[in-house]
Amino acid sequence: MRVLILGAGNIGTVVAYDLARDFEVTVVDVSDNALSSVKSFAEPLKFDVTQREKLQELMKKYDLVVDTLPGKFGLYILKSAIKARTDIVDVSFMPENPLELQADITAVVDAGFAPGLSNILLGHLYKELGELEEALIRVGGLPKDPEPPLYYTSTWSPEDLLEEYTRKARIVKDGKIVEVDPLAQIGKVKLDSFEFEEFPSDGLRTLLYTIKAKNMEERTLRWPGHLEKIKVLKELGFFAPENRDLTLKILLSLMKEGPDFCIMEVYGRNENGEIRYLMLDEASDFSSMARVTGYTAAVISRLVLAGEIGEGIVAPEHIGMENEKLQRILGFLTNKGIKLNKL
Repeated sequence: MRVLILGAGNIGTVVAYDLARDFEVTVVDVSDNALSSVKSFAEPLKFDVTQREKLQELMKKYDLVVDTLPGKFGLYILKSAIKARTDIVDVSFMPENPLELQADITAVVDAGFAPGLSNILLGHLYKELGELEEALIRVGGLPKDPEPPLYYTSTWSPEDLLEEYTRKARIVKDGKIVEVDPLAQIGKVKLDSFEFEEFPSDGLRTLLYTIKAKNMEERTLRWPGHLEKIKVLKELGFFAPENRDLTLKILLSLMKEGPDFCIMEVYGRNENGEIRYLMLDEASDFSSMARVTGYTAAVISRLVLAGEIGEGIVAPEHIGMENEKLQRILGFLTNKGIKLNKL
């Protein structure tokens, strides 16, 4: 079977690396430099995805499309796959609600780390416990050795990183969906042996409509000292649309590269009890963020290629509600060295 991967960045490279073991994989990107990272195990193809008609014709030649491009392309890519009638696994952090679309293909959306694996685990909690009093996701991709001034390094789409600080975060409070300013509710938390700052982020997405919970929230983790600087930059207008390109260049120049790790807690409770998952991953063959995002997308892709996920727009939490599929996903990730514990 043939797989088309859009994007030869960190995440696309991991997906290609895994799927190329069993499938014929082509990776497209506009950057020759990015494509050089995949040519030893996949077919590189220089291609501009903004060419709508050509993109749809290209998609028709494949059994599955995996979209790892930034969120601004997400809805466009998803609609293109639907029109091409090619199944798709989408990792992008698109601002739109994909559940509003109709599709006669299999289209798994938000199929990365968070959203993605977080949805799968919360779907399992919901299936086990029923309607939840509280649901909470805490998630972070962080440098192992944080250095000033930002104590952070970007291991995924820089554009989508800025979105976390500027996009209103949708949460569920007292049974209603409300929007909050992500940097207006900074808190502190101890998780495992680490102490972090946390802030609400807009990662619930499909969970807002598929999970019944009185209170539900995703909170993103950062090392202490990072958020106060980001908050000042936002207040000074550095994140305004006309300033974003320059701000990105400045921030990226200040983020020192180095080994990263990912940590996530997924928690749910009601009168029937409580369940907590803790995930921890450290970088090895690839960056940790690329590993947990890419390998989650890869195992979901394998389920789609095997014909085990039905047609329509599929949210990852629905996959997590099926225990057999859940165990296969968790087993796959565990075999990749990603630590997952049910507490």
